[in-house]
This record gives sequence, C-alpha cells and structure tokens, in this order.
Amino acid sequence: MFDKIKKLFVVEDDDPLKKALEQKSQEEADATAPAEETVPSRPAAKSTAPQTPTAKPTGGKVTEKFMNILLGAMDKNNLDGFDYLEYKQSLQSLQSMDMDEATRYQSAFAMAKTMGATPEKLLETANHYLSILKSEQQKFGQALVSQKDKQIGNRQQRLDQLAQAAEQKRKQIAQLTKEIEAHEQESAQIKEQITDSTVKVENTKNNFVVTYQLLTSQIQEDIRKMQSYLK
Repeated sequence: MFDKIKKLFVVEDDDPLKKALEQKSQEEADATAPAEETVPSRPAAKSTAPQTPTAKPTGGKVTEKFMNILLGAMDKNNLDGFDYLEYKQSLQSLQSMDMDEATRYQSAFAMAKTMGATPEKLLETANHYLSILKSEQQKFGQALVSQKDKQIGNRQQRLDQLAQAAEQKRKQIAQLTKEIEAHEQESAQIKEQITDSTVKVENTKNNFVVTYQLLTSQIQEDIRKMQSYLK
C-alpha cells in the first residue's frame, strides 16, 4: 500500500506548489541566517584563532527521506475500507481525461459511492491523515530539540566557560598570554562546530517543513474542493 500512497503524493520537480514552498523556505532561511562573526584581536596578545566561517542554513526542499517517513506514517495508519486515499486514487486515474476539475471530483465520487463513500466520510478520513501528519510534525519537533541540545547545547556551554576563563586570565600578568591564546583557539574551533551544527539542524528542519507543507497543502486543497463540489 505504501507504493500506492507514494504515487498519489510524490510530485515532479517543476510542480508549482513544490516550487513555491521551497522558494518561501529559502527566503525565510535567508532572513534568519546567523550573522557572520569573527574573533577580535586584542592589544595584549596577537590572536591566531581562525575566523568563524560564514556558512548559513539553506532553504528547505522536499526530500525523499522525509517524504517516506510521512507517507509511511499514513500507510501505517491507513483506515480500512474506501476512504480519502482511495478517493484520491480515483481522482488521479481521471486526471488525464478531458474534463474540468468539478466534473473530475464528482465523477470520482460517483465511483466512490458504489463503495459506500459519502462526502462526510471522505472529509473525515482526509482530516484523519492530516492529524497523522500533525503527529509526525510534533515528534519531529521533539527530536529536533533533542538534536539541538546534543549538538549545540554542550558546546555553547563550553564556549561560555572558555570566554570567562579567557577574560579572567586577561587580567593577570603577561606570563598567562600563551594560555589565553590557547583558550581563544579552542573557542574559535567550537564556534565553527556550532555554526556547522546549526546549519545542519536548520537544513534538516527546513527539509521536513517543506515536505510536510507539500503533503498537508495537497490534502487541504482536496478538502476545500470536496467541500465545494461534493454537496
């Protein structure tokens, strides 16, 4: 059943909805990208720490990984009998025929009625799959928080500790200069790791969001049309 569900939702690269979602995600990523930071030099000692790289998160894109996860959840929670998914399959089979959209939805429903379907049941089951995708979004959000804590939290804490240690040692005599430089070098390396990890986490989040929005938008559009045409 998974392969059948996948054929219902996987779209081509030139799909307008997919392009719009990915462009919107890129604009949001550009607007929230971390600002470039550099390690400043100090009169007391010439810093040899490298500059923090200017990497930034990219806009999200529809990925097969998240598509399979979300569709897998829908497949796992597939309702028995003729429901929204079977109705969408009927719609897809009529797509190549020369008929307007309303006629296509009504024709698919005519076939669905022979299987005991009603507009109410189709809308109810479509909302069921939206709730399944919403649950997956919540699970992803929890996993994302865990990854941020794991990949960024400890390093940020260490970075703060190093900054405090460096500040204390700057108040000491010149004999501590080498130790201060060592702290600054490690601090810069950790900043680089934080930047890379932040980009990785944000890219993962953006990929999920665009994939999630693509699926939910399709279902919501079908719901709107069913509400309009199936009366």
